[in-house]
Amino acid sequence: MLFDDFIKYTPKILNVTLPAMDAHEKMAPADRKDILRSMNYEYKNPKIAAVMMLFYPKNEVTHLALIVRNSYKGVHSSQIAFPGGKFETSDRDFQETALRETHEEIGVHPTKIKVIRAFTEIYIPPSNFLVHPFLGTSNQELQFKLQEEEVAGIIELPLSEFLDDALVSVEVMNTSYGQNINVPCFKVNNHNVWGATAMMLSELKETLKMVL
Repeated sequence: MLFDDFIKYTPKILNVTLPAMDAHEKMAPADRKDILRSMNYEYKNPKIAAVMMLFYPKNEVTHLALIVRNSYKGVHSSQIAFPGGKFETSDRDFQETALRETHEEIGVHPTKIKVIRAFTEIYIPPSNFLVHPFLGTSNQELQFKLQEEEVAGIIELPLSEFLDDALVSVEVMNTSYGQNINVPCFKVNNHNVWGATAMMLSELKETLKMVL
């Protein structure tokens, strides 16, 4: 889809009732679905993070930015994610966290991003993070500058490819929830995008399909 066409639909997203947990569950491992419905994470005092689901034009076509995290000793090593990170006390709100971290990780200044709306937060048990996603757009082609300590690469995903149901697969994986279990994922550039990012992508995809 051409970006000029896509941007005309974004105001409608403000009036959509987000699919929230129903969309998240579609991309959750079977064992995690019960956790999603029953867990009261407030008593765990989770760390707070925010991410940016950023659409922008590339050769006039709408793309979505994803990052490849660096390899490190941690539960999210080498995973595909949205740009974003931990809330800092100097941030006025979670939206500012998403904008600041996007600037730090991929070099897109907050003034280049228009935040459309917040999406449904999601709790990640293995890392004890509560993540707040935001949908944003940039009206110009972007030159990314990656934070080498955190980001190994960037994936520029065309909107038409993202909305294609053929991108969704089920893979047998080892996760913190179990060994050799069936895990729903998005197949993106030979990467398996699963877990919290896949659940956020699921809500984003279902929301866009309601307005496009």
